Amino acid sequence: MFGVSCWTTGPHGIGAQSLASPPRAANCKRRRQGERMLRCETAQVDMGTESVGLIRRGRLLEGATLAWNVIGIVVLVIAAVGARSVALAGFGFDSLIEIGASVVVLWELSGNDERRQQRALRLIAWAFVLLAVYLSAQSAVVLVQGHHARHSVLGIVWTAMTAAVMFALAPGKRATGRRLGNAVLVTEGRVTLIDGVLACAVLLGLALNAAAGLWWADPAAGLVIVYYAIREAGTILLKE
Repeated sequence: MFGVSCWTTGPHGIGAQSLASPPRAANCKRRRQGERMLRCETAQVDMGTESVGLIRRGRLLEGATLAWNVIGIVVLVIAAVGARSVALAGFGFDSLIEIGASVVVLWELSGNDERRQQRALRLIAWAFVLLAVYLSAQSAVVLVQGHHARHSVLGIVWTAMTAAVMFALAPGKRATGRRLGNAVLVTEGRVTLIDGVLACAVLLGLALNAAAGLWWADPAAGLVIVYYAIREAGTILLKE
């Protein structure tokens, strides 16, 4: 009847209640509402700023992957032709797919809609299918013919370096993609991790061939890539 309490204070620190007139009570209410709206707007701005930073980080990670694999294509072609290695040729093909996947992710990060994400994931999946078909046929021919690949120091060095680089890039892509809620970047992070695993498999095959003369280790490493390619393609396509 005489007013609404907005805040309390006292002359000597004692909580003596102060009464406000109805207009002042209304002003207090409006001020509190304004403060809440300001906090909400600030939170939205912070989230928008974080998203921009995460997208920038995702592009940097993909750019680094793209640059490494472009160089890798040249190195692997030289190494594969010199050693006549199925595993190195297959890994070069895998690097080509990784280049395509990075381009797809960079394209997808330029927009953000569900149809674009689905199309990007489908492109990555079918690239893995092509890799599996190629390596299955090539490895089978080599095993039947008993082809002996030559030693490749260049191949050993490059696959070891590639494994280290891919294992370093993959966690960053996965974490960034999850914070963005971007399935394409998360999937491409898994592709990068598999690229590192495949580099280790090819490295092992090359090392066994060089150290112990186990010629079949080279096409066997190619079949390891086939297994992972089929698994990843199936995982992506079944999610659609």
